[in-house]
Amino acid sequence: MARNYTTIIVERRGATDWLTLNRPDALNTLSLTMVDELSDYFGSLYNDRSVRVVVMRGAGRAFCAGLDIKDRSESDRADDPYGGGFGFQGHLADVYVKMRRCPQPIIALVHGAACGGGFAFALASDIRIAGESAKMNAAFIRIGLSSCDMGVSYFLPRLVGGSVAAELMLTGRFIHAPRALATGLVSEVVPDDQLEAAAQSYVDDLLAASPMGLRMTKEGLNLAIDAPSLEAAMAIENRNQLMTAASPNFKEGMNAFLEKRAPQYKPD
Repeated sequence: MARNYTTIIVERRGATDWLTLNRPDALNTLSLTMVDELSDYFGSLYNDRSVRVVVMRGAGRAFCAGLDIKDRSESDRADDPYGGGFGFQGHLADVYVKMRRCPQPIIALVHGAACGGGFAFALASDIRIAGESAKMNAAFIRIGLSSCDMGVSYFLPRLVGGSVAAELMLTGRFIHAPRALATGLVSEVVPDDQLEAAAQSYVDDLLAASPMGLRMTKEGLNLAIDAPSLEAAMAIENRNQLMTAASPNFKEGMNAFLEKRAPQYKPD
């Protein structure tokens, strides 16, 4: 990765980017610089075929404890060109849109606190794995704001249902790892020191899919969740299957299955 980031680290391992929020002394809270860098990074992924999977995690004792309130005055700069007229609010919100728009599946490794905007990072990811120390909340409401922020009101009820979402958003209560697993918010809970190993097994399975099949499954799932009807969802599915079937990787995938070997997919 050629970019020189100061608040995040991006390590390329094969076709996977391991993205680390790197403000451990501040519990990886969101400064304006971090938002700038995350916006740049996720914005760059849309047309980057060399990256197929992203793993997102936090350095130190927490995943991301939300907004850096001490840094908030920096985000009020008068020349802020971002956010479609909403300033810092819109600039940060756009990061979550870019996370959902990028074709790469995102795996969030959550340990320690994931609060407010950090909670939203976990929700905007495709797969969530929790460390035993994980605790997540919609912290916005605890500082005089609405919990309807950074996509939480969109993501959370779709993941855990309206009742649990209402409880968490109206109270700002923490949801800890065991209940997050019970409600389907996370796929797995492991000891904190086993998060990377747990993620690698998901990475391996994701990379076993064809490049186009993986991208179009994320896109199709996003569209189907909000599809107005079964017919609309199936129209997306039919399009995806026709497009992936036209790729040489479909023949390779079929042959590999019949020959009981790992497929050797080419970029498509």
